[in-house]
Amino acid sequence: MRRKRVSPLPPRNGLDAARLRLPAEGPWTTLREHLVARLPRLDPERIDGMLREERIHGEDGPLGLDAPFVPNSVIWFHRDLPDEAPVPFEVELVHRDDHLLVVDKPHFLSTIPRGRHVMETALVRLRHDLGLPELVPAHRLDRVTAGLVMFVITPERRGAYQTLFRDRKVTKTYEAIARADLSLAEPRTVRSRIVKERGIYTAYEVPGEPNSETVVELAEHRDGLGRYSLSPKTGRTHQLRLHMSGLGVPILGDRFYPEFTETALDDFTRPLQLLAKTLEFTDPVTGEHRRFDSGRVLQAWSSYPDWARD
Repeated sequence: MRRKRVSPLPPRNGLDAARLRLPAEGPWTTLREHLVARLPRLDPERIDGMLREERIHGEDGPLGLDAPFVPNSVIWFHRDLPDEAPVPFEVELVHRDDHLLVVDKPHFLSTIPRGRHVMETALVRLRHDLGLPELVPAHRLDRVTAGLVMFVITPERRGAYQTLFRDRKVTKTYEAIARADLSLAEPRTVRSRIVKERGIYTAYEVPGEPNSETVVELAEHRDGLGRYSLSPKTGRTHQLRLHMSGLGVPILGDRFYPEFTETALDDFTRPLQLLAKTLEFTDPVTGEHRRFDSGRVLQAWSSYPDWARD
C-alpha cells in the first residue's frame, strides 16, 4: 500500500493544508494551466497570486508561476477561507486523556470543515484552542445536532477508535423532543431503507431491504410534549430525523423533515431538539469500560416558551 505523503505545510489556525494529486497525463505544460482548468470556481488571477506568493507547495518546496506540470505529483496549499458567521456557542470538554478527547458539541457547530463551514467547526476550534494539531474525530455529528463527539489525540491510535464506530461497537443513545405520542411509551423498533444522494440535502426512505434501525421510546411526557429516547443500531444519514418524522412525531426544530425549509447560515433560532446523550464502549487500548454523558438539556423540554420565542 502506498503511504500517504506528509504535507510540507503546517496547519494554519488549526486547519490542514488542502492536498491535490495531479493526473497521470494531460495537455498542460505548466501547473498554472492545470489549476486554471481544474479549479474553475477560482479566479485565474487568484491562482496567479497564490503561485506568486509561494502559497502552493510541492514535496520539494514552493512552486512558482513557471512551475511545470508534473504527472502524478502532489501539491499542497491553504484555501482562502469563506466568510463565516461566528457560532455563538461553546464546545464543552467532557473528558481528556493521553489518547481521547470527548466534547459536548453545541447546536449549529459542524464537527469538521465542510463547504462553507471551516473555521467555525469543532475540529478547528479544538486544534487551535488546545494546541492539538493532529486531533481527528473518531466519528461525526450533524451540524444541527448537539451532544457528544469523540476525538483521537494520538495518530497511532486513530484506527483503533475509529474502527469502534465502523464496526458498531459503540452504544449510542440520543434524546429528542417532539409531540407526545403515548403509543410510543413501549419501545418500538423502526427499520427502513434510507437513500441519500450526493448533492441533495435530504435523505428519503424507499421500499427494499432495510439498512437502518432505531429503537424509539417515549421516556417522559407533559403538556403535549414528549422526551424520547432513541437508540440507533445503524448510522445512516439523518436516520433519527427520518424515523421520527415517519412515526408522525417529527423532532422540534427539524427544518428538513417532513418538509425542507431553507434557512440562513447565521440563523441560530429554534435549534433542532436532538441531543447525542451517551457514548458507551470497551476501550480498545486499555480494555476498560467507558461511558460518557452529555450535560446538556434540550431547551424545548426545560423551557418550551423560550425555545419557541427564539
